[in-house]
Amino acid sequence: MDTTMERSASPGAPRNRATAPDTDLDVLIVGAGLSGIGAAYHLRERCPSARFAILEGRETIGGTWDLFRYPGIRSDSDMFTLGYSFRPWHSSKAISDGQTILDYIRDTARVFGIDKSIRFRHKVTGASWDSTAARWTVQAKRSDGAREEPVQFTCKFLYMCSGYYDYEEGYAPTWPEMDAFQGRIVHPQHWPNDLSYAGKRVVVIGSGATAVTLVPAMAGSAQHVTMLQRSPTYIVSRPEQDAVANTLRRWLPSGLAHRLVRTKNVLLTMYFYSLARRKPKAFKDFIIRMAGKQIGPGFDVRKHLTPRYNPWDQRLCLVPDGDLFKTIRAGKASIATDEIARFTPTGLQLKGGEHLDADVIVTATGLKLKVLGGAAITVDGRAVNLAETVSYKGMMYSGVPNLASSFGYTNASWTLKAELIAQYVCRLLNHMQSNGFDTCVPRLDDEAMSREPAVDLTSGYIQRAAAILPKQGDKQPWKSYQNYARDLMMLKFGTLADSAMQFERRAHPIGAAQPA
Repeated sequence: MDTTMERSASPGAPRNRATAPDTDLDVLIVGAGLSGIGAAYHLRERCPSARFAILEGRETIGGTWDLFRYPGIRSDSDMFTLGYSFRPWHSSKAISDGQTILDYIRDTARVFGIDKSIRFRHKVTGASWDSTAARWTVQAKRSDGAREEPVQFTCKFLYMCSGYYDYEEGYAPTWPEMDAFQGRIVHPQHWPNDLSYAGKRVVVIGSGATAVTLVPAMAGSAQHVTMLQRSPTYIVSRPEQDAVANTLRRWLPSGLAHRLVRTKNVLLTMYFYSLARRKPKAFKDFIIRMAGKQIGPGFDVRKHLTPRYNPWDQRLCLVPDGDLFKTIRAGKASIATDEIARFTPTGLQLKGGEHLDADVIVTATGLKLKVLGGAAITVDGRAVNLAETVSYKGMMYSGVPNLASSFGYTNASWTLKAELIAQYVCRLLNHMQSNGFDTCVPRLDDEAMSREPAVDLTSGYIQRAAAILPKQGDKQPWKSYQNYARDLMMLKFGTLADSAMQFERRAHPIGAAQPA
């Protein structure tokens, strides 16, 4: 990857003053994935005096893009919006493979000196807020590979960039007689290095983003791959390369081309999402018609490609250059729409009577959500149940001081919202420093306000996690509109001192003389 431009523009060494022994910090970032590295960049650029560190539970940078190793893993958004605004995406592929994305994240951390602020194998287990000290005390487990030991940090502001799902395990339902199957059963979240499927019959259970990625990737060497779905998902083909982007980069400076393509893709995404919500039937018919054309005649589009819900009630599945459709058309893969009755020694018996022969079964059944990385949060000794809080601007929680959480869009690229949050956090920190505030806390000013799930999707992984997710309200700043233009105005240019956000000062700053 060409990084000449970034190297010349970046400082030679990190400007934050955090060093390895520091345990009392201005900001503590949790997670060194896509969001955490972006958050650290904006913090260094916009709050250069802030002392910060990044705690990463694993031993390497990358988060999701390092964890998942299944065949064909790739982005489900274009890289001009999933990538960073400050770091041009240089690959010719707008829909990129996982390894290239991982290299991009790691190289960004290295180029901007962010890697020097990461403390690996530090898994955060809890955080306690003390209003008297205006500090978080963060508990973590530090591992050297052989043993773990408890460690503790304190910080003025806690910034959670740990993602939204459980890294230890994915969602793995059980079916009758699974033990009877004589082949191998694997989950994509923990792909085994020794799995050989060349020349074998594979069944992929699921129809989400992981499944539609796995099927064409495995079909290249497998005897045959069947995608078994309980019900269809919207599958949309998109060019792997962005022709406009590749043209602009031949004629314009890298940074300018990146900004123009990013703006184009943001506007197109907003337009198509708005169209889908305003005219769901017409949009649904268009998606299914296009899929039918690509998959060819003789395929039962109504049964296998027509979902029971409207577009964007769940995320759409993206297939670059229609690779899934091409694989099915070539006879290397097929789709079965039915439910599993039981496992058999040689495959799956379906409720409709069909038997799917298999040597390998992949359970691409989804994610298991975990908020704040599973850390237990207390405020002044009171345990916080996030399901009882209301999300403030999609990034903070009612009644929880000095804590922000990075959570991206469900209808667009994750990074678009993550970067807006990072910029807002920096504005917040600078405002507090300039005005001598120690605490910022969003307080719900209307307890009678109607509430609904903070994530407005009907996807199974969201519904299964309803009991642990925060709520959202029906008006700003408590409602998440999933709209980049709206969020840009609110988070980048909107007022910090709105009716819900309260700024406070400690009565007696640490180190000051106490009254007799």
